Amino acid sequence: MGMCLPCLGGTAEDAVETPDPETRRRQLAEAAEKRQKENVSRGIKNPESVERKKKKQEEMEKNAGSMGGGGGGGLRWQVG
Repeated sequence: MGMCLPCLGGTAEDAVETPDPETRRRQLAEAAEKRQKENVSRGIKNPESVERKKKKQEEMEKNAGSMGGGGGGGLRWQVG
């Protein structure tokens, strides 16, 4: 059975050094960002296309809201 720690008989070159806190923090942030991107695009073959469609839909809703909210420019129904 191999030893991996220098204090247990292994060499110092075999020991894994822990990175400083700032490097570790950066690595954890990068990993979290990567996981988040993977979760967002899970099941989607072309995430860029989905984003374009989403932005286009939001823009259409925005334009429809600004045109329809002008007061009285739409069709009116008469009852009776």
